[in-house]
Amino acid sequence: MITPFQALACPLDGAPLYRKGSTWRCGAGHAFDLASQGYVNLLPVQHKRSRDPGDSKEMVAARRRFLDGGAYRPIAAAVSRAALADLPPVASASCLDAGCGEGYYLRQLAAAAGGGQTLALLGLDISKWAVLSAAKQDKRVNWVVGSNANLPVQSGTLDRVLCMFGFPVHAEFARVLRPGGQLLQVDAGPDHLRELREIIYPVLKPERTVEARVPEGFAGRASETVRYGLDLAGREQIADLLAMTPHLYRASAEGRARAAALEALSLTVEVRLTRFVRVAQR
Repeated sequence: MITPFQALACPLDGAPLYRKGSTWRCGAGHAFDLASQGYVNLLPVQHKRSRDPGDSKEMVAARRRFLDGGAYRPIAAAVSRAALADLPPVASASCLDAGCGEGYYLRQLAAAAGGGQTLALLGLDISKWAVLSAAKQDKRVNWVVGSNANLPVQSGTLDRVLCMFGFPVHAEFARVLRPGGQLLQVDAGPDHLRELREIIYPVLKPERTVEARVPEGFAGRASETVRYGLDLAGREQIADLLAMTPHLYRASAEGRARAAALEALSLTVEVRLTRFVRVAQR
């Protein structure tokens, strides 16, 4: 069962937010209204680095089309298994997807939860277009526009934090997780989308094998690799994949043109899923 997430914090003063009707309000009177689509914007203008930060409307649409096609379903399944693994069959737990995009991984987690488990799910992204798309697809999850650098979440209230190909801010993740809570971090492996990268870049930089550093406040727990082959058919699917990766901006115009000319592409998907456990403060 999915239940409302209640542990939001004011992005201006960090105080708990309480919902009354369609407004979240803190004790100091700072108020944040729910949009008609069901999300709330907790990204103050002074915390923005640009007028419209994060993924554009077009990038979000591309990601939604690509992920809804099931191409990354094995990754979502591995993350859901890891998130639910240490929770009792009958339990209440809270989970934040920090950089949720259009909400694919939280929706998959909700679908994977056992019948006796109660999950309070919060999806956060700095892109209003991503959060808008997520809110339109699933009303059970709380969706907020916000920043990983200043999470609008009360300290020590989360059981899980997901960081999917995102921008981890480990100090903030440690702050919002309760002792024993877990950070599930997914990063691209050395061969991830290698075949696409070989097409759009003149030369690939040598891959450096670096073990994930255990962030302060955490203890390392486990790491697993998810690796499989993926066949893409049609220019639109290839274009959607490129549009949802940083390679869209890193590649030259010539490299993007070579990718745009492809009718089919066989790829390697390789990601590393690392679990870090929040340790109790001394």
